[in-house]
Amino acid sequence: MIKKILIAIGALAMPALAPAYAQGAPATAELNVQNIVERASAAAYYQGKDGRANVHMSILDSQGRERTRDFTILRTDIGDVDNGEQRFYVLFNRPADISKTAFLVWKRADANDDRWLYLPALDLVKRIAPSDERTSFVGSHFFYEDVSGRSPNEDNHAIEEVTDAYYVVKSTPKDPKSVEFASYKNWIHKASFIPVKTEYYDASGEVYRTYTASVVETIDGRPTVVESIMADTRIGGETRMSYGDVAYDLNLPDDIFSERYLRTPPRRYLR
Repeated sequence: MIKKILIAIGALAMPALAPAYAQGAPATAELNVQNIVERASAAAYYQGKDGRANVHMSILDSQGRERTRDFTILRTDIGDVDNGEQRFYVLFNRPADISKTAFLVWKRADANDDRWLYLPALDLVKRIAPSDERTSFVGSHFFYEDVSGRSPNEDNHAIEEVTDAYYVVKSTPKDPKSVEFASYKNWIHKASFIPVKTEYYDASGEVYRTYTASVVETIDGRPTVVESIMADTRIGGETRMSYGDVAYDLNLPDDIFSERYLRTPPRRYLR
């Protein structure tokens, strides 16, 4: 049975497969900021050994015009270490002009991720450079980096505020030239460690990009973001993602997360 936990503000990146690291673990005075950020990262990306979700994406531009995307995302962890290596596979189903487009990520713990995009109209596998990680993901307000997440080790972190429900953490990049933001701020839910809101700030200290998790549900005992929104004031509009048929611990084989399956999708595991 799925128990809804409605949370009015949102989480970082693509948490359809969102894990809740140390679910329900009490917040203690012994937690330092690095502990908090690492647990939040684990709560956003490492739930169970693997997972699957069907995603509906609605993209609204600055004039309110809507485009939609439907895709399935698969995820598997490599090894048993939270915040370690992972693989992501995304297959687009609708609309027709991007049907069969596939996206593959090999997420590294302390190195640049490897990313590939298969374009069926050209029968072309395109390697996505690290410099492209923070560019639009298939025309949405999400970036490629949002799909697989940002390593806690890429930034310096400081606690700005502790409320009854949240740790508010400000993060600044260790390599400012590699990103377009000057800093970002996360509201991390104390009980679940899910990041429930992220604001990105420019060099003048203005918020220009905001991620919100509008609905969180407990699925198989794991708090999971099932609706999220990314808004960007620079270009206007927002992208809303809804996650359905979420499942964990499917024993997905590692070999489906390879270039070979970009052209030939592993249909058995995408259903």
